[in-house]
Amino acid sequence: MAVASSSDVAILALGVVLAAAYLFRDSIFSSSTSKAVPVAPSKLANGHGNPRDFIAKMKEGKKRLIIFYGSQTGTAEEYAIRIAKEAKTKFGLASLVCDPEEYDFENLDQIAEDSCVIFVMATYGEGEPTDNAVQLMESLTDSAFEFSNGQHRLEGLKYVVFGLGNRTYEHYNAIARQVDAELEKMGAVRVGERGEGDDDKSMEEDYLEWKDTFWPAFAEALGVEEGQGGDTPDFAVTELESHPPEKVYLGKEPLSIFVRLLFWSAGELSARALTKTKGIHDAKNPYASSVKVSRELFQVGGDRNCVHVELDIEGSGITYQHGDHVGVWPLNPDAEVDRLLCALGLYSKKDTVINVDSLDPALAKVPFPVPSTYISVLRHYIDISAVAGRQILGVLAKFAPSPEADAFMRNLNSNKEEYAIVVTNGCLKLGEVLQLAAGNDISAHPTPQNTTAWAIPFDIVISSIPRLQPRYYSISSSPKLNPTSVHVTAVVLKYESIANKLVTPRWVHGVGSNFLLNIKHAANGETPAASEGLEHVSLPAYAIEGPRGAHRAEDVYKIPVHVRRSTFRLPTNPKSPVIMVGPGTGVAPFRGFVQERVALARRTLEKNGDDALADWGQISLFYGCRKSTEDFLYKDEWPQYTAELKGKFTMHCAFSREPPYKSDGSKIYVQDLIWDDRKNVADAILNGKGYVYICGDAKAMSKAVEEVLARILGEAKGGSEADGAAEVKLMKERSRLMLDVWS
Repeated sequence: MAVASSSDVAILALGVVLAAAYLFRDSIFSSSTSKAVPVAPSKLANGHGNPRDFIAKMKEGKKRLIIFYGSQTGTAEEYAIRIAKEAKTKFGLASLVCDPEEYDFENLDQIAEDSCVIFVMATYGEGEPTDNAVQLMESLTDSAFEFSNGQHRLEGLKYVVFGLGNRTYEHYNAIARQVDAELEKMGAVRVGERGEGDDDKSMEEDYLEWKDTFWPAFAEALGVEEGQGGDTPDFAVTELESHPPEKVYLGKEPLSIFVRLLFWSAGELSARALTKTKGIHDAKNPYASSVKVSRELFQVGGDRNCVHVELDIEGSGITYQHGDHVGVWPLNPDAEVDRLLCALGLYSKKDTVINVDSLDPALAKVPFPVPSTYISVLRHYIDISAVAGRQILGVLAKFAPSPEADAFMRNLNSNKEEYAIVVTNGCLKLGEVLQLAAGNDISAHPTPQNTTAWAIPFDIVISSIPRLQPRYYSISSSPKLNPTSVHVTAVVLKYESIANKLVTPRWVHGVGSNFLLNIKHAANGETPAASEGLEHVSLPAYAIEGPRGAHRAEDVYKIPVHVRRSTFRLPTNPKSPVIMVGPGTGVAPFRGFVQERVALARRTLEKNGDDALADWGQISLFYGCRKSTEDFLYKDEWPQYTAELKGKFTMHCAFSREPPYKSDGSKIYVQDLIWDDRKNVADAILNGKGYVYICGDAKAMSKAVEEVLARILGEAKGGSEADGAAEVKLMKERSRLMLDVWS
């Protein structure tokens, strides 16, 4: 290894000092005549007081509402902020919106009588609290936990609960219901009805329906009248005539271009690389990972795509385990970025540098780094590709370019049936709704010439559209075999919208998976070929080279990613039988599971000889797809794993669109294979104390598999299916039946 000379180190250190001086020159060399307006410091700001004391913060800010959110992906936080904004607009009430992870709850009993605490709680996994709400739930559910009154009582505390869940899951809104039950048990008084949002249908519609009855009940309970607030903006957007280009955020960039260029000249990629430290990459700080491999897993020329991507994490400090998830940070497609720029009349100013200031930092934080540009905000930071929400359409109606457009927007806002037919079924994004309202052709590529401009202030756009969130995929590799890379298996989402009187059927493309498909095409120098019979489908294009071209080096592309931990893990003892059920891309984590066992088998065989796996438990994988010749994922790999595991790995395959079929001609699915192998399945679970893992569709497959397991276990125990269902429930409680499912 080469050792840097003292002169090299001195030059590098000087470079860092100069970079810092350049970046902070405004502060360092500010004129001595400039005077700042003195601000009275708060005790909390000076460190006098406990930063985890929310009661002190409420008193200091004269806030009557405190809103705690349990959020895993950011959605619950968005709804918490919406509630806070509406309380301010309707009643003039100030709120403290809090991440419960940052506070202690001993003084929850000290909430003033004229105040209220609101819980916006998502349910995660198998009826579990989100990571940031674990401490809160422990405080509420532990009868030994004492509040400042010396008891586990919250007598007379006014509270509100809104839950976020998905009805296709067994533990639908379990955490919100548990919060409600525990507070009621402690003597607290709920204001209005508990709200429950269902993400399987429409979280937005559930929220709107709930709040229409909640706010009147809230006003009565707190003795406030509507109309006391005002329609004040959350942000102030300022266009900057002159600003150093290298200090403008144009996307997911960890450092300014000046610093990166300096470090590159020294052979380093970042400040962390320079100091040889490993940073923490998470949902707030993704890592730009190079794509090592990208390939198509489905038969080439078919009407579907499934992309296999291998992401380089060497030197990043990122570690992972089998069963974890990788968060991929996509971009909004070029067409939607152009569409909204045109609809907002900003196309000619798309590269204008803007600064955004929060007018109420306690309520509305600027959701992205600034200064930035109009196009960067729409491309990288806010989710303009989602179906437009009904509430925002009423907000934007007042800026309509014509009376007809105004009436169109107000009708969609007030008539939820019409909204469902036109917007939800038509899968219309905000830019498309604005075009449709103005009478523009949404099928043409948007330009300033064919798109009517609306005079919508940009601060309202920022306030009304949620932040663009990462898309999560089960990692399909094991770090034991692939320590420097994370593998992703993503079926590319593409489907037709439902026709209505205003919009013909159109192809809708998933943002994350089509972003990965774009990367694959570019990395391999491929020209996207029209699928057979789908020549009219135009694939969305993305600015995959990244801000300032930072995500491309010749033919190597980079994707911002981070790893999210999971409890979806193999048993530590290889003697325990394992049953895995994963049709389609549900097989992704099980590829990682099998690789994990293969790595252990190699070491065990090397150490103990050919019979070393004799007492290992059987690993069974139940897999299904359409055809063995069309979409059989990793078809060539499974025989190799079977050989290396010396017969301890068995694969059962169901091909729903090729023979054999059932006697009545119907298709065979994974649950049918499990029933056919019921003797071995029952023996593995009841006698071998085995583990069962299910990954994939929550709405149909997962439920069908659980029902079959209940039948098998009930029969094996000489009882009924109800007895089997009780056994299934017990397995879940003991983490011997684990699910990683989605709808």
